[in-house]
Amino acid sequence: MTQRPIKPSPQAGRIIVFQETAIRRTWHNDEWWFSVVDVCAVLTDSPDAGAYWRKLKQRLKAEGSEAVTFCHGLKLDAPDGKLRITDCANTEGLFLIVQSIPSPKAEPFKRWLAQVGYERIKEIENPELAAKRMRELYRAKGYSDEWIEKRVRGIAFRDELTNEWQKRGVKEQLEYAILTAEISRATFGMTPAEYKAFKSLGQPADNLRDHMTDLERICTMLGEASTTEIARNRDARGYDENHEAAVEGGTVAGSARSDLEKKSGRRVSSKENYKALPETVVRKRLNKDQQR
Repeated sequence: MTQRPIKPSPQAGRIIVFQETAIRRTWHNDEWWFSVVDVCAVLTDSPDAGAYWRKLKQRLKAEGSEAVTFCHGLKLDAPDGKLRITDCANTEGLFLIVQSIPSPKAEPFKRWLAQVGYERIKEIENPELAAKRMRELYRAKGYSDEWIEKRVRGIAFRDELTNEWQKRGVKEQLEYAILTAEISRATFGMTPAEYKAFKSLGQPADNLRDHMTDLERICTMLGEASTTEIARNRDARGYDENHEAAVEGGTVAGSARSDLEKKSGRRVSSKENYKALPETVVRKRLNKDQQR
């Protein structure tokens, strides 16, 4: 049986790093949109990048600059873990904005941004490149190949669910987040935000699924796969019907989790996380790569 190629998930790349500084981004209208405030923080080292951007935005508007017209308010993860409207710009818009910021980092940033865009174009032409790059990033962080393959399978289940929601009239961002929270609540008794707190994950860049154990990941996949199957078989349409399917799909996984806990005598939800991967793992991998 031929395995289907895994489609790269925009959800997996909401954080991108320039010179060790995180920049938030979101997938919108078939392209990446980046947080303008985060870019200002990178280029200016300002203690209040939000204030810097507000003043720059006012000046650009007064000058009639085209740069501001490229900005849209899109929802991004905020420090408190919630989705909040943030000024974002696509690659073209960012180039215009960066030109208005006096910074020695401007030219390196533009080269980096061009490379990001080029990589995206190549990934659209060949989705396997995105999957390969994702594996390389996880490997560089010290995750084992076995863990990475399981994570990739989890992304495939998630993609199948969000694709189904999209076809069934569920609105992206807010409604996706609500339905995901319902699946998680029915599966584990916790929303993703509550689960992150349970695992002591306090940063927006901390992706909950990157810190799950095998059993947690399996339960998550079961909840999402069950939701997909229920929505598909019922031909669920719109938010309300898909909300019902999400609760029921999560309940299937929740029942399986509960049965396992009763028979194993051990709780599935774990406080374990991967915030501090063992340095020996990273060191061994680096040594292995250097020997190739």
